[in-house]
Amino acid sequence: MQNKGTILIVDDEPNILGVLEETFSYDYTILPAANGKEALALLEKKLPDMIIADISMPFVDGFELLANIRRQGLAAKIPLLFLTARGQIADMEKGLKLGAYGYMVKPFLPTQLIAKVEEIFDKLKRRKSDKNREQALN
Repeated sequence: MQNKGTILIVDDEPNILGVLEETFSYDYTILPAANGKEALALLEKKLPDMIIADISMPFVDGFELLANIRRQGLAAKIPLLFLTARGQIADMEKGLKLGAYGYMVKPFLPTQLIAKVEEIFDKLKRRKSDKNREQALN
């Protein structure tokens, strides 16, 4: 098993949370949370490399979660991908304006989600590599 990073998965539906854990647990360390409030508490203890979150959740919804994350210091740069049943254009626009890295609508194919997650991780690696190269040149 190769650990490609840590993903915080936030969804109030236990079946979805289970499917996502099963989908990613072979290659990634998974931090599960049943809602945004739990996710924020987890973020105080450990910073993941990425977050996959639903929008419609009790206590703290996905939009509030993302807004809180973007206001925080270190957590502000963590990429968040929304995975939600809310497929309205207004919701997508709101999520992206808040700083989400992507937006996928349920139901989803695990292969598409894996591809999107890997694409985000690849972009992050390239960005980090570019920064390192830039620093080495200066």
